[in-house]
Amino acid sequence: MKLQPLVFGVLIVFSSCKESNISSKEVTRKQDTLFNNKQLVLDDSIPVAFHFDYPVGKPDAIGYYNAQPFGENYHLGDDWNAVTGGNSDLGDPIFAIGNGQVVVAKDYSGGWGNVIVIKHRLKNGAIIESLYAHCRRMMVNRNDIVKKGEQIGTIGNVNGLYKAHLHFEIRDSLNMGIGDGYSSNSEGYLNPTEFIKGHR
Repeated sequence: MKLQPLVFGVLIVFSSCKESNISSKEVTRKQDTLFNNKQLVLDDSIPVAFHFDYPVGKPDAIGYYNAQPFGENYHLGDDWNAVTGGNSDLGDPIFAIGNGQVVVAKDYSGGWGNVIVIKHRLKNGAIIESLYAHCRRMMVNRNDIVKKGEQIGTIGNVNGLYKAHLHFEIRDSLNMGIGDGYSSNSEGYLNPTEFIKGHR
C-alpha cells in the first residue's frame, strides 16, 4: 500500500515557548513529505523501551523544572527549563527518554527550530513518539537506534526567539507531523510527565 505524504498547514506558535515575538507568517509551513513511504521507519526495527527517564537532568530531571506543563494554556507538551533561569541551560544535554529509533532530525525553522522525534516500542507492542524541539544541536540522524539516557542533542533558544528551554511532547498517534505546539484538541498527545512517572 502506498502511503501518501502529509501536508502541514499554518503553524501557530503562541507564547511560552515563552518569550517569542514571532508572527504566524514567519512559521507558515510548506508541504512537508518527511513521512512519505520511503522515509517511514518500519515498526519491526524499533527496539523495546522497558523504562523511561526524563529528557533533561537524567534520569530524574535534577536541576530542571517544568515551566509550562502539558495542558496549561492548551500546551501540548512540557517546557523544561534549568532552575538557574534565563539562558543558563543553553547548550545543556538532551537525552532520549527510552530505547527507540529516530524518525525525524530536521530543522523546521520558524518557531520550532531543530526537532528530533523518536519512536519507542512499549512492552505491550504499542508504539509512541517522543518529540524534542528547539534543539541547539542535533547529535542523531534519522533511522539511528538510540538507548535510554543517550545524549541526542542540546537545549537551544531558536536563535534567540525564546529563553533557552526544551519543548518536549509524547504522542500516541503516529506520524502526525510537526503540529502546532498548542491546541484545545489534545487528541493523540499524552501528558509527558505523567507518562514518564508511570513508566519508570
